[in-house]
Amino acid sequence: MARLFDPRPLPVGATVAVGSTLLLALAVPGFLLAADPLNVPFIGLDSDWHQWVEDLRTPFWDGVNAVLNWLGYTGAFAAHVLLSVFLMLRRRPFAAAFVATAGFAALGLTQLAKWLVGRPRPADAVVLTDTGSYPSGHVSATTAFVVVLALMVARAWLWILSTIGVLAMMFSRTYLAAHWLTDTFAGAAIAAVVVLLIWLAFQKVCVRENTDARRMLTWLSRAGRRRRAAAQGESAPQ
Repeated sequence: MARLFDPRPLPVGATVAVGSTLLLALAVPGFLLAADPLNVPFIGLDSDWHQWVEDLRTPFWDGVNAVLNWLGYTGAFAAHVLLSVFLMLRRRPFAAAFVATAGFAALGLTQLAKWLVGRPRPADAVVLTDTGSYPSGHVSATTAFVVVLALMVARAWLWILSTIGVLAMMFSRTYLAAHWLTDTFAGAAIAAVVVLLIWLAFQKVCVRENTDARRMLTWLSRAGRRRRAAAQGESAPQ
């Protein structure tokens, strides 16, 4: 378990470049939507996708996506809290602070973007939704958590699973008619930008903290084995 977490630093220049690209991809559609939500260049794409996904609905997939509806928001933030607590118990307070900071920052900025853009949601949503369609809060929360977890574990297979999870949530939000397709891309972008930039501020101390925690847990494990061995030796019949 001590080797479950293996955070590694990201190159600052490349990370800033990726973050800037994602921010631009988020901001340009947002400005267009805020100016005139009914006459944006991608309205046709959103409408066509909305109609195509609507035709895929079945009772089985309705049930699956109802579960994803809960997991994508309430479940994602519950996971943030649980991961923060777990990291504290594993002697990684700075990593726990990173997880909590990234989660709340993604939530706050997503809600701010919703308010600034003010895009109407699809009229035929099959789940209860709040106001503001751009960006998707469920996709943002899901992306924030899986990117945080992938950074903490730093395994290629988890990055692959994280990508699949985000894509599944993006599809689910459009399947439930809670969002337009471009809303889901924006949700993924805003969360990824927030988490990656916050990670740059935390990465050095988190990597060092993880190394120290491993050493401490290894020392405690060895000390425990020595104590048990000594106790067994004392209790053995003479």
